Amino acid sequence: MTKKYFVTSALPYANGPIHLGHMLEHIQSDIYVRFLRDMGHDVIYVCGDDCHGTPVMIKAGSLGITPEEMITRTRADHYEDLKGFLISYDNYYQTHSPENEEFSDYIYNCAREKGFIVKKKISQLFDPDRKMFLPDRFVKGTCPKCGAHDQYGDNCEVCGATYAPTELKDAYSTVSGITPVLMDSEHYFFNLPKAEEFLHDYIRNHGVLEKEMANKLEEWFLQGLKEWDISRDAPYFGFKIPDADNKYFYVWLDAPIGYFASLKNYCVQHNLNYQDYIKKDADSIMIHFIGKDILYFHSLFWPAILKNADFKVPDHIFVHGYVTVNGTKMSKSKGTFIKAKTFLKYLKPETLRYYFASKMNSSAVDIDLSLDDFVAKVNSDIVGKIVNLASRTQGFIHKRFSGKLAPCAYEPKMYEKIAVIKEAVIASYEKRNYAEVIRLVSALSDEANRYIDNMAPWVIAKEEDSDDKLLGVCTDGLNLFAALITYLKPILPNLAKDAEDFLNTTLHLNTVDKPLFSHEIHKFKPLFSRIEKATIDDMIEASKEDLKEEAKKNETPPKEQELQGDNAFEPLSDEITIDDFMKIDLRVGTIVTAEEVPTANKLLKLCVDLGFEKRQVFAGIKAAYKDVQSLVGRKVVVVANLKPRKMKFGLSEGMVTAAGPGGTEVYLLSVDSGAKNGDRIH
Repeated sequence: MTKKYFVTSALPYANGPIHLGHMLEHIQSDIYVRFLRDMGHDVIYVCGDDCHGTPVMIKAGSLGITPEEMITRTRADHYEDLKGFLISYDNYYQTHSPENEEFSDYIYNCAREKGFIVKKKISQLFDPDRKMFLPDRFVKGTCPKCGAHDQYGDNCEVCGATYAPTELKDAYSTVSGITPVLMDSEHYFFNLPKAEEFLHDYIRNHGVLEKEMANKLEEWFLQGLKEWDISRDAPYFGFKIPDADNKYFYVWLDAPIGYFASLKNYCVQHNLNYQDYIKKDADSIMIHFIGKDILYFHSLFWPAILKNADFKVPDHIFVHGYVTVNGTKMSKSKGTFIKAKTFLKYLKPETLRYYFASKMNSSAVDIDLSLDDFVAKVNSDIVGKIVNLASRTQGFIHKRFSGKLAPCAYEPKMYEKIAVIKEAVIASYEKRNYAEVIRLVSALSDEANRYIDNMAPWVIAKEEDSDDKLLGVCTDGLNLFAALITYLKPILPNLAKDAEDFLNTTLHLNTVDKPLFSHEIHKFKPLFSRIEKATIDDMIEASKEDLKEEAKKNETPPKEQELQGDNAFEPLSDEITIDDFMKIDLRVGTIVTAEEVPTANKLLKLCVDLGFEKRQVFAGIKAAYKDVQSLVGRKVVVVANLKPRKMKFGLSEGMVTAAGPGGTEVYLLSVDSGAKNGDRIH
């Protein structure tokens, strides 16, 4: 019976490129959707970019462009990468859209009307330099549990401890480098505990999650659900909360709503009713594919706000683990943090699709991309077992039989082997146990190759009066090849298309056990090539180069980009009075030592003699002064009464003055030779 499905993958965040870790989920969901479509079901499959939040706002600022410009570029780049891996989304949209804002406002207003929104004051860390409240991940410091330095404000990557950012020792803002302060602000909360009874029943009794994930959620129920902060203070890139001053929806409020926005955008374009997929009583099946790191949001917050707004809640939430490479976390320095774009320059997308599929089942275990095993498996399975089966039988069909297959099987038992695994393959796809699909197909390919080895058509071809036997055996071989490709079609769609062109037919799972007899095939073309180790080595080196290029881009200050072209001068600042100017105490100083700050892209550490004392000053002039020692002995102008600024590298006790747009174009201000250290500049 044909069913109606609405399938999504988690939305990639719009502040960075797609890498192989992201691809696991998109490949997993795409295989499932291709299987459903091949079985004749009605599927709408959507995704899009998650565009809002502080990281996007800050990244855009560092690039000297607006957030809107950045997310437009990023979305196009993400979509290109996903298409490169043959991901067949019906619509790839973005959360910064009118549809998403409409849904977000509606869902929020429903929650407010039903008493699910509460307001209360909270204390948060605030960056007084940037005048913004800091998300946990934008605060770093020393772990309060193990003492590890440079740990994030929510958890320690060394000991695994979780804590509040206010518990960090020597905390600093990653945006400005200064010490944040605590400030109060009124926030809007969704009363999640009010939905606890519904959520507990939803998770335990409706088959939404695999058992291991449902058990994981029990930990949160035992701890007691907490009210969910759904608001953020300006400045923030996102949707403003209706009837609230300078308050914005937290990105995790509108991110999953982006599924509905993408669905509606697609349906309007294709004259379909999107309500048929998301209204409370819709007869569709809603499925989300997500990583285990976002289980809490999708399994608790998301169904709670949907239920409250009288929308359909997800029927299934399929959760996967993380990707490691060669047994460890993806590493930029080792070149194993591989971007999707880099992979596609060197390898076919189906090589990764096949390898990931060979490791995937319905559990959320992590998957390791062992590069040696990856090469061996692709070369052995796809090239050595499957494609080779066609290449060593098809030639006889064209040379001796004008490209036409036999009218019947030579060995009917081989066709029984095709049919006997059909139901098991279909059931495995339904359970997302792709590893079992590949195991079943691999076993069949082994039997098929043994059959061809034993029959040896190249020997039969030399025997007299052997045409019927040769035609029959080669026909068997090509029908076995067709079955193998049919079973793997959701995993290897391009190879399947090329095989269909060669076999002159369309392959479907439902008809996999119906062989091609008295059927004319086309000329054979090479279908797949082996992976060479040198190709992997080249890809790793290219990934390292990607890192270097990214670092160079990050060193370019936004002002340097903004001042290109005809309008090459910064506009004047607001007027000040002489009294304002006199508050600044400028003094002559001499740089006595200068050294690089190893962990900073832009800073040099200077010791400046002001005559009456020596000061430590951090100056963002690294790109302009490569020869650091050339600065020693230079007289400079120092802002001497600037309040000391605590940075993660140490205390900065002043500012050296300079001119220029930034980057490599920075020029320290100096004074005539008669001026002495400590002289005030008037």
